[in-house]
Amino acid sequence: MSHTVPIVVRGYELDTLGHVNQAVYHQYAEHARWELLREAGLAGDKLIAAGIAPVVLETTIKYLRELRGGDEITVTTDSEWTSGKIFRFRQRIVKLDGTVSAELVVTGGVMDLTARKLIADPAERLRALADRPDLLDL
Repeated sequence: MSHTVPIVVRGYELDTLGHVNQAVYHQYAEHARWELLREAGLAGDKLIAAGIAPVVLETTIKYLRELRGGDEITVTTDSEWTSGKIFRFRQRIVKLDGTVSAELVVTGGVMDLTARKLIADPAERLRALADRPDLLDL
């Protein structure tokens, strides 16, 4: 199930050419991932209290079309779970007219904050803690 977050491009996010700065695409994607977790009942404070936290291990991004100030976009996030320690979020940044501006693949894990190591089965741990695991495709 795709989760969607709306965003309006703000002027201070632009580079000298008037385009959204490349680092801001990553911020949009991270904001959308945290919103997904929050809506699933996995806000940061709840995760910390459980002694775990999601971590990003790798991000790849493909820029397809420019974004400019005032553009209204949505960031969609789809979860992809494996049987190991990692999972992926596939994200798209899309203008309201349907133009895809960027595609991201984020590889992550869930860290045990005491052991400072990835937990063996992040899907099961998050499913047990979430109020709405269905939002994460769990």
